[in-house]
Amino acid sequence: QVQLVESGGGLVQAGGSLRLSCTASGRTSSSLRMAWFRQAPGTERAFVAAISRIGGRTTYADSVKGRFTISRDNAKNTVNLEMNSLNSEDTAVYYCAASFFSAGQYNYWGQGTQVTVSS
Repeated sequence: QVQLVESGGGLVQAGGSLRLSCTASGRTSSSLRMAWFRQAPGTERAFVAAISRIGGRTTYADSVKGRFTISRDNAKNTVNLEMNSLNSEDTAVYYCAASFFSAGQYNYWGQGTQVTVSS
């Protein structure tokens, strides 16, 4: 079993930055493929970014490319999402997700952290 806890959300002005962190506990977190998703009010949960188990490969949604950076620190069992040039469309609850498989659905989810961007 894996537990995921997100932190770092909050209120930020448009154009600002935030750093989200997700700490994993339980089974070996370095074996996990990790990702961030987000869900805005009235919408479905959407993919934001993912990082491979070793950390050498990252993927991003088109809407965040060039603004967001995902990284991981396996020694600290954390994955981070650095968010820059935030705008109102980035307002959402952000969820950390994990899987032991190299592809497919994510099996473990955090509770989410709210990010609100004010214009």
